[in-house]
Amino acid sequence: MRIRSRIIYPVSRPPIENGGLFISNGRFAAVGDWAHISKVGSGEIIDLGEVLLLPGLINAHCHLDYTDMAGKIAPPKHFSDWIKAILAVKASWSFSEYAASWLRGTEMLLHTGTTTVADIEAVPELLPELWASTALRVISYLEMTGVKSDRPACQILNEALQKLETLQVTGKNGAGLSPHALYSTKPDLLKVSAEAAAKRNLPTTMHVAESSEEFEMYSSRCGALFDWLKTQRDMADCGNVTPIQQLVNSGLMDSQFLAVHVNYLGDGDAQLVAEKNCSVVHCPSSHAYFQHAPFPFEELTKAGVNVCLGTDSLASCKPVNGQKAELNMFLEMQRFAEKFPDASPDQIIRMATVNAAQALQKCGLIGEIAPEACADFVALPLSSSSTDVATAILNHRGSVSETWVAGNRVFGSGQ
Repeated sequence: MRIRSRIIYPVSRPPIENGGLFISNGRFAAVGDWAHISKVGSGEIIDLGEVLLLPGLINAHCHLDYTDMAGKIAPPKHFSDWIKAILAVKASWSFSEYAASWLRGTEMLLHTGTTTVADIEAVPELLPELWASTALRVISYLEMTGVKSDRPACQILNEALQKLETLQVTGKNGAGLSPHALYSTKPDLLKVSAEAAAKRNLPTTMHVAESSEEFEMYSSRCGALFDWLKTQRDMADCGNVTPIQQLVNSGLMDSQFLAVHVNYLGDGDAQLVAEKNCSVVHCPSSHAYFQHAPFPFEELTKAGVNVCLGTDSLASCKPVNGQKAELNMFLEMQRFAEKFPDASPDQIIRMATVNAAQALQKCGLIGEIAPEACADFVALPLSSSSTDVATAILNHRGSVSETWVAGNRVFGSGQ
């Protein structure tokens, strides 16, 4: 098909006025001005009118399972108090509640312009049926812990690997491993996970250096998190080391590793992340909920670290201006812009598109409108007063007009 719109914002090249897309087999076959595209190939012609098209957004960190936990946990005084609270909520939920929550999360994302999500899956039994229930591209990282259960590391890992073998990974879906965090796993689980990921070429992700309590636990063997866990796990891995340094020791960090949060850094930590070629996901709404210290964006980018954006879960977000909490990457970009006014709109949009594609090892496939990329894109209404395209995108509120995945309209008129 051939699609026309008033403006196309490819990200990887300047905006195109009176632009056109030629889509074939679920991919962009040609992108350019409408005068040229209208004569390319054959097939249906769709004029979307006075709208702005941009690549489908990429949510680089989410917990779809927890979508319906919105508002159930008040912002805590201590990070460890929030962990205790969410463990209690999770223990009370059934499989059907998790499934409904997961699906509601995918609907929110599609309605607000996200076409790919990197999701932490705490209930792997729900897969692959849930994959088949959404048009969203989902990369499911199977969560592993092990402190509370005290099971052998190899048993925990083998269960995850066996589940991965049953999943039919396709162009639409993918899977990897997610040791939850340093404090909620044990060094031997991190070690065997790193070995398995390297052997099988699996992507991995992990929450790291998220809270000041985690930083205190590893650097000084003190704090609320240390005091809570010291009766539940061996704390020999703590002391005189930062969380980033401890993660390097685990062997997990490489170009396929996605470090989530990274809010607290020690001297030289940013350089370590850069040397390991890891990407970092920042979640502005969750960051504000916990009132963390300022995110070290400048320090990371100066070191050459690829930084992208995610929503985290609604269990750690609060409504803004009386609006109901939702998974919305436009909102995350806007909150980032508020905290980092020196970052340009183009730079922030890249964090939710091409930067995230790089983090997920999918450069050239998602996050941009370019030949050979997947035909995932979003349409936004465009007023006659709109001048700067990137600013118009960054200021968008509410649902998008349309969301397309692989050349199929999955949200909006005529879906």
